[in-house]
Formats: sequence, C-alpha cells, structure tokens
Amino acid sequence: MTDRITHETVTFVHPFELADVDGKQPAGTYTIETVEEPVDSLSFVAYRRVSTTIALAPQKYGGASRQLVTIDPSDLEAARKRDAEHG
Repeated sequence: MTDRITHETVTFVHPFELADVDGKQPAGTYTIETVEEPVDSLSFVAYRRVSTTIALAPQKYGGASRQLVTIDPSDLEAARKRDAEHG
C-alpha cells in the first residue's frame, strides 16, 4: 500500500497562533495536508499519521509564495475553537 494524503481547507475569521509557528497569522483560508502511512502486519487496513502541515504565505514575500510548516493537529483544533469563540 501507499501513503494516504488528504487536503482540507480551514478558514480563520480572526488572526490566530499555532504553537510551532512563529508569530500571529492573519485571518484567511489555509490548506492543511495530512500524510498517513499504512500500518503493516495487521489483519485489517489501518493508517498512522506521519505529518500534518499548514501552507502559510510568508509575510515578507507576499501571497505569491507558500511555506509548509509541520503542526500538531491538536494545536490546529484548539486554534479553530478559539477562532469560533471570538465570533
């Protein structure tokens, strides 16, 4: 089997922060990519998360470039909850 890659878009209404990302990020829509690898030696199909990244537009280079930063999915979920509570 091969790795499974999923993409999700997340929209933040307010500026937000993530533990492994320097500085506050502006409100906007971001692409999240999760890579999972199959778990071998099981009698059923299962996957283990290898990485989760967020695509950021570095502020000093403008919107034309993207930087992928590895993040903790639980930090992302906490940031989403904080964003929803601001509304």
